[in-house]
Amino acid sequence: MPERLPSDHETVETHRVAVEQVGRSGRPQVVLPDAVGLDDGDVVGLALDGDDGFAAVETSLDGDTVVRHVADNRRQARERDGPNRLAEWIADAAVQLGGSAHLDVVTADHEYGLRTPGKRVVYTATDDPDDSLSDIARDLDG
Repeated sequence: MPERLPSDHETVETHRVAVEQVGRSGRPQVVLPDAVGLDDGDVVGLALDGDDGFAAVETSLDGDTVVRHVADNRRQARERDGPNRLAEWIADAAVQLGGSAHLDVVTADHEYGLRTPGKRVVYTATDDPDDSLSDIARDLDG
């Protein structure tokens, strides 16, 4: 059963992360800390100031682990399809390119949250997905 978990809860690990732009295009990216342990190709839940979303982790040309697109569902995240909720969030929040945000680890390797520094949000924490179901989904995706 999902549990409500505030961003300032003792079990939520918080990291300050850089919010950058990619080249001259102005597309946003969030640089993930190595301590989070995510790898290129991982698809995780990523809430933006509490609004649920999904992101595929990528590796930048500099070798950093980054998120560049937040989507409404896992399929869109894998395919980098649909509206980019990350760009919308940056445009609407008090977060700026060249600035920083807070990355909350809600459920390691599964569920994360990006939030505006100083803002308190409440996440819906769920258990890790069943490994066998994840394996089946990966097999179907090819």
